Order: sequence, then structure tokens, then C-alpha cells
Amino acid sequence: MCGIVGYVGGKQARDVVIDGLRRLEYRGYDSAGVALVSDGEIAFDKRAGKLANLEKAMEGSPLPASTTGIGHTRWATHGAPNDLNAHPHLGAKGRVALVHNGIIENFATLRDELERAGHDLVSETDTEVAAHLVEAELDRGADLTAAMQAVCRRLEGAFTLVAVDGEDPARVVAARRNSPLVVGIGEGENFLGSDVAAFIEHTREALELGQDQVVTITRSDVSVTDFDGNPAEGRRYHVDWDLSAAEKDGFDWFMRKEIFEQPRAVADALLGRHDETGALQLDEVRISDEELRDIDKIVIVGCGTAHYAGLVAKYAVEHWTRIPCEVELAHEFRYRDPILTRNTLVVAISQSGETADTLMAIRHARAQRSKVLAICNTNGSTIPRESDAVIYTHAGPEIGVASTKGFLTQLVACYLLGLYLAQVRGTKFGDEIAAVVEELQRMPGHVQQMLDEAEKVYELARGYADTRSVLFLGRHAGYPVALEGALKLKELAYIHAEGFAAGELKHGPIALIEEGLPVFCVVPPRGRDQLHDKMASAIQEIRARGARTIVLAEEGDQEVAPYADDTIPLPVVPTLLQPLVAVVPLQLFACELATVLGHDVDQPRNLAKSVTVE
Repeated sequence: MCGIVGYVGGKQARDVVIDGLRRLEYRGYDSAGVALVSDGEIAFDKRAGKLANLEKAMEGSPLPASTTGIGHTRWATHGAPNDLNAHPHLGAKGRVALVHNGIIENFATLRDELERAGHDLVSETDTEVAAHLVEAELDRGADLTAAMQAVCRRLEGAFTLVAVDGEDPARVVAARRNSPLVVGIGEGENFLGSDVAAFIEHTREALELGQDQVVTITRSDVSVTDFDGNPAEGRRYHVDWDLSAAEKDGFDWFMRKEIFEQPRAVADALLGRHDETGALQLDEVRISDEELRDIDKIVIVGCGTAHYAGLVAKYAVEHWTRIPCEVELAHEFRYRDPILTRNTLVVAISQSGETADTLMAIRHARAQRSKVLAICNTNGSTIPRESDAVIYTHAGPEIGVASTKGFLTQLVACYLLGLYLAQVRGTKFGDEIAAVVEELQRMPGHVQQMLDEAEKVYELARGYADTRSVLFLGRHAGYPVALEGALKLKELAYIHAEGFAAGELKHGPIALIEEGLPVFCVVPPRGRDQLHDKMASAIQEIRARGARTIVLAEEGDQEVAPYADDTIPLPVVPTLLQPLVAVVPLQLFACELATVLGHDVDQPRNLAKSVTVE
């Protein structure tokens, strides 16, 4: 989730842009850069690492005075996080500078076209392709706005693009598709930002852009069109929160913001996952199809939330591929002398890619000559570098310690892995795989549906401010959801919470049931008749013993409704995909209860975002 700043006005653009980038540092990034328009040319500097590295470099070699500029903090996707791949990127002649947030899915085809036309692209990024294309349009006589419109019509994927032309110091032009961009409206100056934090120090008047729109800002004007050049309008609004809140887009906690980012995160995790024929393709799978066909066992390793994502994956992977799948806690894995062979695939799940226990687990697996595939959110981190293959989740940085969008995007990556293996091994037909992918494509809308009902969950949470224990029950893929729901409550509210497989009730946990004890019950879809009926029986048993039942069941499920004290309806989705929607209200509940109790939701006590020691 890169940070973007653009400026045209009377102030020194370098200072405005650097200050804006500093206010966007919370988003996470691995490089930074600035481009200014001065004396008919582009002046720029960009550096890997933190913004301080860029500022230090510019102190030693100052950029010229300018009142028009753009800046960027990059979260690496295409290409390693180094100076060369940092933004901004220039066109072939250095006339255009461009920064970019998102993924251009057809960049390989466009890059090949440019190289065949004689362009020398020097980075590994998809962004540089856009810079060359925009400059080529200028060479044909277009102005910067028309050039941006023409290029956007050719691009596929999700992106925000912001560009300047060295020969046109009066304007900055930007475009957006499925990626955030907002305009700051000032007096004698105007701004662009990936969110209002970029310019809140200068103005609180903002313009929200719609989908597939291009905006041109000058000192005195803001004009909006669609990609075809037709006039369009954005939505103007006043920002009525302070700078600290603006960094969180008006949310009280980063975690709550990240919960509400999940529809976009799930959509991003699905981008670019198929080729021109519709066949699935994954990010960096350096394992041949022949080797994948020889796999006779899969072992998934992870810790905490990542482990629970693996537990969900087991149901899907075994069902789709018919390969035995084990799920291990990474910190226990190598100490029990696991049986690993050349035909074992070890899947390591880690949001940061630096989790020490998981890193040691994959090193042990590689020493046994097993293949390792990483599922990770952080480009270029240690675990992907040391793996044979990686599926990046593209969730963007998570600030809140308790993982939310990280979990959902890990689930998506696991589903994609299972389907990819089924494709390679021929255990499912192409149309069957396409049908599941189509269901996955609908999931952002289903997640949004859950978020639209957030206030009802908040009200429920506020009613349990005095409780000191909560249980969670689930069957099938709902069991890991129960575990994740309990973990969120432990992490954030500091109260006793446990998740159980509902079938275990009679084997001990039912002894915990007492009058008024809240129990979340994740009910399988009605299509799983046997499991559904067994879960309904479990709900009746605990309610008969005084439990207060909070039932998560698909819309229209009247069979469990009589036994629910509170009901949270879920969209009707396939059983294996239900965790993507069922976990969302549990996240909302934990966040709100912790808020009511006065806890720091983003930084829970005793916890760190990434565990880098064993």
C-alpha cells in the first residue's frame, strides 16, 4: 500500500511532498522518491529504505527549487526493494516522471511491446512500463492529460498513477482504478494523495475520485474526466478530523481501518492470478509441474493466525487435490523429527516473512530436500527468499498487531494454491476450477456485506463489557474460524476465550458451560446437511445448560434460529469459502469490546507485530 503525494502551488514542492510522505509512513514502505519539474526538466532522487535515507541524500545533493512535484513511498510488488526499483520512474527520454500504486496485470505484454520498439527499461517494475507509455503519447503530440487517458485505456489491473511532464510545469495528472486517490483543494495550490493525511496540514477540503477517472491539477484548477476524456465529477467533502485521525482515514484504530479494508485486500489478493487462457498462475512458483505432480504429502506450517489459515487450507487442499495435508505449529515442527522427503511440499505461512519459528521450520525442511512454498505479504523478506516458491498476498502493510486482512488474504492464497495444484495434477476439470475462482471473485462483495452490518455487532459487543469468558464452537472449516475468533478476543480484550470443535463438547468442554456464558457458534451452510444438523444439536445442548448463544448462520437458516439468543446472518457461500465471511464479525466484536474496555487495540500488551526470535 504505497504512499503517493502530488503538488502544484506556490510553496517549495520538495518540502510539501516530503512532509506528505512522512505523514504516510504509517502505511509501511521499503523505498521512497521525489520528482520535481524545474527549468524544463525532471529532477529526481529515490532511495531504498526509510524516508530519512532519501532526505540525507538530498541534503548532500539538493534538488533545484520547484513548485510542482510528486513523491512516493513504495511497498514492493514487482521487483526487489532497491534504489533502481524505487519510484518515481522516468520515460525513455526522461521527460516524464511517474509514480504508481497497485499492480498492472498486463505489464509483461506491454513491456515486451516497448522493448521490441527499442525502449530500454532498466527496472523490474510494472511502473516503468507506464512511464514509457505516457511519454510515448507525449511524443505523438498529446498533452499530459490526454496521454494519461490513452495509457489507462490500455492498462489492466488495479492502479493509481501520478505523473509530471518536464516540459509542462503547470500541472500534475493522476488516474485511479481500484486503488485510492484523493484531491486536496487549496487556495492557489492543489494536492494529490493516496489519503488525506498527505495534505491535511494544508487543507481540509477534499475531492474523492470515482472509478476509472483521470484528474488534472494546476494551481487554480482541478478537472476530472473518465478514461475516454469525457467530463466527470468527483465527490467533494470537508475533512473534519485531525492529522492523527486522518492517518487512519478517520478510524479510531488502524485495526478497525484494516478490517474495513478487507474487501479491497481480498480483491487485490486475487488480481493477476490467471494467464490469457484463463489458467491459474501464481507469483513466483519455481517448482516445475513435474515436481508438483510427484508431491505425495503437504505440510503447512505457521504460528497463531497463520496456523489457523493453514487449518482452513487443509480442508480445501485435500478436497481439491486428494493429497494428504498436515498442519503444524512452526515452533513445534522441527523438534518432533517430522518425516519429510523429496516429495513433500512444505507450505510456510507468514505475514511478515520474518517469523523466526517459521523460518527455522523451512530451513529444516530444505535440509531434508523437501520443496518449500511461502505464503507471505512482504516482498523480498527472508522466508520467500529462502523458499522454492512464493505466493504474495498483496494485502498491503498491517499496522495493527492483531491480524485481520492478513488472515483473509492468507486464506485466499491457500485457496489459490489448492486450485493450482488441482490444475497441475488434473484432479479437477478446468471448468470446476473456474467455478471456484468465480465464487472467490464474489467474496469482496460478501465481505463488504458483513461490514455493512458492523454496528449490530458493535452493539452486541458493548453488551458483553462485563464478561470474563467467551467460548467459540465450529465444525469443519468453521472450527479454525472459532479458534481465530477466540485468539482475537485474547489478544485485544485480555479475557479468557477458547475455540473448540463442536464435536468435542461431550468430551470435556461442555463442563465449562454455565448460566449466561456467551458462546459463538459457527454453523456450516445447509448444503452440508449432516454437519449442519450436528451443529444445531450442539447449540441446543449448550443453550439447555444456560449458555447465551450467538449464532453465525447463513441467511434464511430457520433451523437454528429458534436456538439463537443472537443471530449474525452470513451470506450464502460455499462451505470451504465460508471462513472468509464468518471471521469478519468476530474481528469486529473483538475490536469493539477491547475499545469499550479501554485497551490499546493497535498495540496489545506484550505483543509484537512480527516475532523475529524463537
